[in-house]
Amino acid sequence: MKVILLKDVKKIGRKMDVKDVADGLALNRLIPMGLALQATAGNIKMVEEKNKNSLTDTKMIQEATAKALAGLKDGRLVIEGKTNEKGHLFAGVHKEQVIAEFKKVSGLEISEESMDLEKPIKEIGEHKLKISVGDKNLELVVEIKGTK
Repeated sequence: MKVILLKDVKKIGRKMDVKDVADGLALNRLIPMGLALQATAGNIKMVEEKNKNSLTDTKMIQEATAKALAGLKDGRLVIEGKTNEKGHLFAGVHKEQVIAEFKKVSGLEISEESMDLEKPIKEIGEHKLKISVGDKNLELVVEIKGTK
């Protein structure tokens, strides 16, 4: 049975993909759980229109994010945290803090998935983070300043 995935499904496909799956999987798991729709002609047309709109939206988001990054003071985002004598932060700076600070400064919100920060930042200084927006990779410089 052909289905349109409404969410990313592990080992099957990504959101808005049209996939051919076993009837039992579609009828017993994917459709009842809200993970997929049956791929009728009307549903496929709807998905194509959404994909066109999302491409336009993605381009607008890319441009806005690039402008926001360029508009940061000195090209960097400054976050302060309490440190010890050696320059290590007591509490690491997590993705959520970086996203919140970026939103406060620029007014734009970026998703956690688009930011490349595997573990919290625990030291003062400059740290370069990659932000993926659509097919573009942008760089954000985060400066961590210590307070006592």
